[in-house]
Amino acid sequence: MSQYQQIVEFIRELYHEPKDIIPLHVPLFNGNEKKYMEDCIDSTFVSSVGKYGSLFEKRMAEYTGTNKAVVCVNGTNALHLALVIVGVERDTEVITQPLTFIATANAISYCGAKPIFLDVDINTMGLSPDAIKDWLSSSTIQLFNVKTNIRETINKKTGKRISACVPMHTFGHPARIDEIVEICNEYCIPVVEDAAESLGSFYKGKHTGTFGKVGVLSFNGNKILTTGGGGMLLFTDEELGKKAKHLTTQAKVPHPWEFVHDEVGYNYRMPNINAALGLAQLEQLPNFLDSKRKIAKSYETFFSNLKLTYITEPSNASSNFWLNCILLPNKSERDTFLKYSNDNGIMTRPVWRLMNELDMFSNAETDKLVNAKFISDRLVNIPSSAISNNE
Repeated sequence: MSQYQQIVEFIRELYHEPKDIIPLHVPLFNGNEKKYMEDCIDSTFVSSVGKYGSLFEKRMAEYTGTNKAVVCVNGTNALHLALVIVGVERDTEVITQPLTFIATANAISYCGAKPIFLDVDINTMGLSPDAIKDWLSSSTIQLFNVKTNIRETINKKTGKRISACVPMHTFGHPARIDEIVEICNEYCIPVVEDAAESLGSFYKGKHTGTFGKVGVLSFNGNKILTTGGGGMLLFTDEELGKKAKHLTTQAKVPHPWEFVHDEVGYNYRMPNINAALGLAQLEQLPNFLDSKRKIAKSYETFFSNLKLTYITEPSNASSNFWLNCILLPNKSERDTFLKYSNDNGIMTRPVWRLMNELDMFSNAETDKLVNAKFISDRLVNIPSSAISNNE
């Protein structure tokens, strides 16, 4: 039996799934989803007003250990708003990683800013603090802005201000986020954590998305917790969180009947009916995490016997194992395995194409991206759905 055939058979046995195709990641609805959504429909408050939005925010803030959570329509506009709030403006630059989903780079572009793509760590697949430190020390200068009365970090090559840094916790594995924040603080650069994939992941005992100035979660249909479509902002600064909530509702000033808006706002508030679904999903999150850790352990044992690299959680981290990952020996074998597995009913996917290889970001500044290129050529995501306790 070939190695690839062994993998296909193991995954079918793991999911004891008779269907023709075993998907990469699907949602699981075993709780109060229908109950809460029916209640929401009966109340008629299915849009941006209603109890479930506020309750979902409250419960998520409690779970993540942060002071304020603000729901949004999706993770991408949550990331966009986070960047706006920390001061990302047109003709500034934002440090991020090339190994990420397109939303990270798109949100930077929405602000009229330009991304700078720096390398990732090989073990976390997240933005490397070493790469950040090397680039900042060699490529920037710090100047004092007399108008704003703060120090700014300027790219020596372009003369542009570095307005933010956006690390991403790739596939739910925490980056070395405390080191990233420490370095960026030295250079007066606010950190926006793209924690879209890492709900339920902790680093040194602290939930991802709570280290930087703002954290961003996603509840897309393929995430560990879904609201159909949705996102959330996490704030340790409660006042900043209140400002974000104001902006998500078109910056409308409360009034019994007048339409008063005090600044440019956004129609980013998550509908109540989506939040009802999210609240029911959040109640089941411990079970989802437990199931995914068991699946990850099974994969780790299996692939160690095949002598293939299975990517497990980094040191000091507790990962949610959103998508399980393996590394093939080279790009050719990666592509061969992708074809074989998909032809045989196992949905597998490569990592995203590196952002700097896409046409719209091909002129972006980068470092050598040694680790990002290595991972991009070899990584494959394999089926990772949580399994119901009833199965």
